[in-house]
Amino acid sequence: MLTTASAARLLGVAVSTTQLWLESGALPSWKTPGGHRRVRLSAVLRLLEDRARARQGGVRAGPLKSVAAPAPVVPPPPGPHPLPVDEPARLAAVEASGLIDSPQENVFDRLTWLATQVTECPIALITVLDEHRQWFKSHIGVDFTETPRGWAFCNHAIVQDQPLMVEDAQSDTRFADNPLVTGSAGIRFYGGVTLRDGGGQPLGTLCVLDREPRRLRDRELKALEELATIASEELARRT
Repeated sequence: MLTTASAARLLGVAVSTTQLWLESGALPSWKTPGGHRRVRLSAVLRLLEDRARARQGGVRAGPLKSVAAPAPVVPPPPGPHPLPVDEPARLAAVEASGLIDSPQENVFDRLTWLATQVTECPIALITVLDEHRQWFKSHIGVDFTETPRGWAFCNHAIVQDQPLMVEDAQSDTRFADNPLVTGSAGIRFYGGVTLRDGGGQPLGTLCVLDREPRRLRDRELKALEELATIASEELARRT
C-alpha cells in the first residue's frame, strides 16, 4: 500500500491534487486507524496502465514495465461536458500557448488577487483547459493546482459569449454531483469570464468561487470582466 505522497510521485502530480482525487473517490483509498489515507499500488498502476492504453488508441499493451517517471495522468471525468464548436483548434491553441505546467507569474497572480478583492470571494483562479485537465496558471484560496477536465465549471463558461454565473451549485443540475461541490472543496458559487488568445480561441477563464451561495453585484461583475480583459491581453502577447 502507498501513502498519498508516494501515490502522487508515481502519478506525476502534486500531493494536493492526489488528495483531492482520493477524497472524491476518483482513486480508491481508505483511512488507517490513525486517520491517514492509503491507496493500493495496484490501483495506481491500473490507472497508469489505463491512461497508457488510452494513448495507444484503446489497444491493451500489457502491464507497464516501469513507473519510475510516468507522464502526468488524471482519473477519467465523472461525466460528459460541453465542448466548443472547434475543440481540436482550441486544443491546438492551448498547446501552442505553452501555458500548461508553466511557472507561476506575478502578472497573473496580481489579477487573481485583485479578483478576490473586488468580488470579496475567497477563491480566484486563472484556468487553462487541455484535453484531460483543468490546470491553474494562478490560484488563490485553494492548495491544489489542477482537477480533471470533467470537474471544470469552466467547461460551461468557454462555450458561451457572456460570463457564467452559478449562484448555488447544489441547486444546479449541471453541478450538483460535481466532486468540487460534494467533496471537501465545498464549492457553491462560481463566476467565470472566458480568456482568449490572440486568435480568439478560448483557453480557460478568470473565475471566482465561494463556499456559500451568492450573486455578484453589477460593479463586481464589471470589475471581473475588466480583469479578464487584462488577462486575455497578456495571453494575446504570448501567442
